[in-house]
Amino acid sequence: MAVRSFEETLAAVEHVDGWMSADQARRLYDAALTTRPGDQIVEIGSFRGRSTIVLASGASDGVQVVAIDPHAGNDRGPQQLDGFAAEAQSDHRVFNANLAAAGVAERVTHLRVFSDVAHSQVTGMVAVLYIDGAHRYGPARTDIRDWGCRVADDGTMLIHDSFSSVGVTLAIIRELMFGRRFRYVGRARSLTVYRADLAASPTSRATNAFRQAAQLAWFAKNLGVKVMISAKLGVVMRAITKREPEWPY
Repeated sequence: MAVRSFEETLAAVEHVDGWMSADQARRLYDAALTTRPGDQIVEIGSFRGRSTIVLASGASDGVQVVAIDPHAGNDRGPQQLDGFAAEAQSDHRVFNANLAAAGVAERVTHLRVFSDVAHSQVTGMVAVLYIDGAHRYGPARTDIRDWGCRVADDGTMLIHDSFSSVGVTLAIIRELMFGRRFRYVGRARSLTVYRADLAASPTSRATNAFRQAAQLAWFAKNLGVKVMISAKLGVVMRAITKREPEWPY
């Protein structure tokens, strides 16, 4: 049984910093609901604990939740690739405080290491994998490939900033679009959901590739938004969309 309802979970993370919308939280929560005692949830990239709390709240008693985040000041957020060591120390303190305030601290094992190092500290297969780590192509591809191999058959993999970040999207194209194992289920904004249950037939693989390729139009739109924000053309965007521009997530 889940620790709390989804509505209670949203209330618990209302004031926790992070790039996660309510519909994305719902996908994480629902994935955690599918786990059973003895299963394992692994999260790569926790920041201040918003997604960690959602996953831990949806998981039943006896499910291990492992949060992997070095809090090293790199890949911290949009356009924050390096040089945020002081902020990272604060992130680490706030992360622990947020988990304690939400009542899930004892359910979460935090590994303050990079995801490639964490393999040796996590044993067994993974029922639910959530990837929101480094968004550059190389690290993103490594996370999808190497941690994806550890997802159990019929398990779930969720990836944030899909079809939004260039690096993550290229990694998805390389590892998943024409892959043989993960079936594309859908997305909530930039959070994609995959299941390790793709049928072996050529038709299933072709359909799976087509459904992912169809998201590239949305990806192109997001790139345009990012270019305009980076070029400080917010006034133009407000005139077009009638709302304040925000970094796509």
